[in-house]
Formats: sequence, C-alpha cells, structure tokens
Amino acid sequence: MTTTLRPTGPLQTAADGHRSRAYEVCVNSRPVGAVRLATDPAFGPKAGVIESLRIDEADRRRGRGTVAALAAEEVLRGWGCTQVHVSVPAEAELAQRMARMLGYAEVSRNMLKELTGPPPALPDGVEARSMTEVEYVAWEAAGRRAFAESWSARGIPADQARAKAEASHRELLPEGLASPGVAVQVVTSGGAVVGHVWTGRRKLAPGVQGGYVYDVEVAPAHRGHGYGRALMLLAERTVAESGTRLLGLHVFADNTPALRLYSSLGYRTTHINSSKVLL
Repeated sequence: MTTTLRPTGPLQTAADGHRSRAYEVCVNSRPVGAVRLATDPAFGPKAGVIESLRIDEADRRRGRGTVAALAAEEVLRGWGCTQVHVSVPAEAELAQRMARMLGYAEVSRNMLKELTGPPPALPDGVEARSMTEVEYVAWEAAGRRAFAESWSARGIPADQARAKAEASHRELLPEGLASPGVAVQVVTSGGAVVGHVWTGRRKLAPGVQGGYVYDVEVAPAHRGHGYGRALMLLAERTVAESGTRLLGLHVFADNTPALRLYSSLGYRTTHINSSKVLL
C-alpha cells in the first residue's frame, strides 16, 4: 500500500515568505487522515512546522502516521526548509514515541498553572517594583541577545535565532514598558536588584487567553537564595490581580533547575516541543 499526501487547497505564501498548506493523508488514494504544514514565521522560511497530523481511528497503529510524517518532511525539504519543529500534547504518548523514533529531539516544554486562592505574598525581606525606563533600555537589549543565544545553543541557526528574538520583542513590547497588558518588574532584597520578571497575556489554547511569563531571571550573583521562587510568586500575583486565573510559560528542556522549580510550584507540562534537522 502507498501512503501519500494530497493537497486540499493551494499553497499559501505571504509577503514575508511564510508558507502553509493542508493535505489529506491517503492510502492508495483513500483518505485516512490529514496534515497541515507551514513555515515558522518566528524563525524564518527555512524552519518548517508540522502543525497538525491526524490519522483516522480505523487506520491507526498501521504505520500511517510515521509514513505521513516522513512525507511531510519531504514537502518541507522541497520548500527549502532545513529544520522541522513539532509540538505534541504531553498526554499524547504514542505521538511522542513516534517523534522520538523519527529522530526528533526535545527542545522545550510549555507549562501551565491554574491560579487558585488569594494572590501569593512575597517572602520576608523581598520587595517588588516596576522596572525603570533606564533599567528597561539595558534589559531589553540584553534580553534580545540572550534570547537569541539560548536558541542558538540548542541547534537553531544563528540567523533564525536572531530573527525570532527581534520579532518577539517587536510584537510583545511595541511600546516598551507602556505596552498594553505588559508588566516588567524587578525584585529587590537589601536594596539590591536580585532579578526581574516579564509577564503579559497570551493565547494558551484555542479560545483560551491567560497570563504568560515571557522572561524571568535571577541575577548571577544572587542565585541559590530562593529569589527564583520569589519572582514566580510575583508573576502569579501580578497575573491574578489582573483577573486572570491561568498562567503559562515556556522552559528549555535542559534547564533542570527551572523545571524543578516550576513543578514544585504546581505547573504541569501541556506540550513537548521537539525539532529535527532536515538533511
């Protein structure tokens, strides 16, 4: 039997080169599922995405999904993509297993927490305030560099990583500290700034808006003293006081201390994000 992808509509190409197209998964011309492919506008036209892949229940466990994924990679190669990304729900164990078998390596996780009860208080001796304009200028420039470097260190080409960093800051901080729905705050202890946290709003699931931690960091000289937990409590308090009861975040899979902290605070993994180089 032959498994192929059959387009269900024209190739969509935007002015910036972003592409997308939907396909039927067919076995001997019989539809058995669907797949949607795109390029990632955040990383550029050389980064492909398998946005969704579905095989009908009656045709599962016969290798259809594996062959369809390989066919999708061929399409993306034809588009000039050198990488492909997938984001799989944490509970989809079979899909996770298939991704690993096909050579996808976990890069990061999306995590979520339902905020209940009153907003948390900060630990004794720790205070919070908004970032000043002077602090913001230095933080924003350093943040873009660090964001790009963090992706480059995990195999993303430097030009794609820089493009993602620039695009993210343009989109999320269009008016700097005055950007709607944004809070960029610092935590101090003994008069010294020990860390910062940037929160805002984001779509966490189809039709579901919530708070989001875009950046959180403890200054190197102050790590190991519980300030990371204090910053996350500040994020939760800020989001809860805005009337939002969901808080999401993104964390790299190799950031073990952060993963432990978020798990201890009650965050659960919703999606596992993996990537593969297209040779």
